[in-house]
Amino acid sequence: MTNIKDLAKLAGVSVTTVSRVLNDHPYVSKEKRDAVLKAIEATNYYKNINAVHLSKGKTNMMGVVVPFIDHTYFALLIKGIAKQALKNNYKLVLFQTEYQKERELEALEMLKLKQIDSLIFCSRACDFNIIEEHMSFGTIVLCEHIVGKRISSSYVNHYNVFFEALDYLYQKGHREIGYCIARRTGSNSIERERAYRDFLKKYKLPFRENYIIDGCLYFEDSEEVIRQLKQLTVLPTALLVTSDQLAAGIVTYCQANGIAIPEELSIIGFDNQPIAKMMNITTIDIPLFEMGENLFLQAVAKEISNKEMSVKLIERGTA
Repeated sequence: MTNIKDLAKLAGVSVTTVSRVLNDHPYVSKEKRDAVLKAIEATNYYKNINAVHLSKGKTNMMGVVVPFIDHTYFALLIKGIAKQALKNNYKLVLFQTEYQKERELEALEMLKLKQIDSLIFCSRACDFNIIEEHMSFGTIVLCEHIVGKRISSSYVNHYNVFFEALDYLYQKGHREIGYCIARRTGSNSIERERAYRDFLKKYKLPFRENYIIDGCLYFEDSEEVIRQLKQLTVLPTALLVTSDQLAAGIVTYCQANGIAIPEELSIIGFDNQPIAKMMNITTIDIPLFEMGENLFLQAVAKEISNKEMSVKLIERGTA
């Protein structure tokens, strides 16, 4: 394999001159540049891109950790990140983890080895102390609110959003309110449960463990939600559903089985995805594309910043 010394010998110039030509340095005579380019063509030489990255201290590659790429929530975040990546001449390395900690560690290891410049966590399973151990190797940005830590983030205040949505349902006359969620262990999920418990405490309503249904993310998961609801002695009259896809599945089932919405069961979804608009589902509008754009900009910025994204309730026909 041809190396830089071979090129220098074949072109009759110094190694320094070859290096300058390879890196588009302006101070090389036309004669010497042409000789080096001719040697490159003759030997079919390719630059060692890893060596170039090391010399520049930058790869122009950014890692993005997502649990699932086929869910609209994460797809919109990635779309926003990708838009800014294209604009700023960055390439993205996607890590689909399905919340497997070892996959997240692989992404962190690539940051440590300088194979990527920065890393965005759209959602994570690993503990924050693992993240903290890797912050000296490059910029890490989170899609969640972290209090008291010097790390950039773009986030939604899930406590406030959830509490306000619950209060909205309470003002509509609902006293038996449940919610569906993807998982109960994430930091955003913990904030939602805290809001739920505080809401119940405020209005002196009973806490019913079986009103929290987890493992719900996609349209087809609505079948399991309905199965669990049918087992309850006291049925909820309203559900907060943290995915418009899932909300659409529940609404579809209810319509097919003669359950009147919102008269018998009120539904509020999350994210304001196109399916919510199509099916007239009341939802919480989260600007995911804009959040993705901001996550990218934070990942390339030199200073730490935290941005809370504005959300709003979109009133339609299911609540």
